[in-house]
Amino acid sequence: MSVVRTETVLVSVVEGYRGTFAAQEEVREVGAVLPAAWEGVLFPFAVPLADLRPDGTPARDGIIPEIDLPRRMYAGETTEFLRPLRVGDEVVQTTRLGSVVEKHGSRGRLVFVDVEREYAVDGEPAIRSVWHDVFLEAADPDAPVRSPRTDADAVAAADWSDEVALDARQLFRFSALTFNTHLIHYDRAWARDVEGLPDLLVHGPLTRILLMDAARRHHPQREAARLDVRAIAPTLVDRSVRVVGRDDGDRTVVTALDAADVVLATADITWRDS
Repeated sequence: MSVVRTETVLVSVVEGYRGTFAAQEEVREVGAVLPAAWEGVLFPFAVPLADLRPDGTPARDGIIPEIDLPRRMYAGETTEFLRPLRVGDEVVQTTRLGSVVEKHGSRGRLVFVDVEREYAVDGEPAIRSVWHDVFLEAADPDAPVRSPRTDADAVAAADWSDEVALDARQLFRFSALTFNTHLIHYDRAWARDVEGLPDLLVHGPLTRILLMDAARRHHPQREAARLDVRAIAPTLVDRSVRVVGRDDGDRTVVTALDAADVVLATADITWRDS
């Protein structure tokens, strides 16, 4: 089964993202190239309220079968950029279900689901992506805390480094841009009491754009061919995040770390040959 949707890349949508998260970038008018990963603000969720799960994520979207686990998280992706999208393009997005794999771990049952998307213009594919989501059992406040993955040498070994901290206004705006009603991003009581987090969670799909944006700023003449993202630990609102990059030929590996050197996410970017 697949779902096909058509949408024009509107200046207002692109400006909504730029003005909130990338104000240093130029305004993009009709005809301008859409930066790699900014397709993530196109095609907002289109699920009726009655088809949402209690946590605000889609239960019935025509793609993923209903899964009897209460929590859903973005876990990462592999995206190929075949040719640029442009502001004003009429884009056809085709979404299909990929693999569905159930596992049992130290915290119980998990279901990993892949969602495959293709973005095409005039019948020619421009972007192909496979996003990985994971469905989880209810948070257990008595479960032992796992030691986080840290990388104390990441900053010293980096070729470049940035810093970012996102506030609740920005999380709300990204939720609005993408019509994302997941309570974990804007309801502090839900994030703490149900999800077991200290505060609001920064959207994984936002983090992946920010990591790509950082790499582009440091390589303005290069064009991304592939983006591989892994979400590793929660990125929380109002916390400083260091974004560091290591360059190696046609690859740049970007790592997001918190103040304690906990690895929050990684992005492995492959650049197109110039």
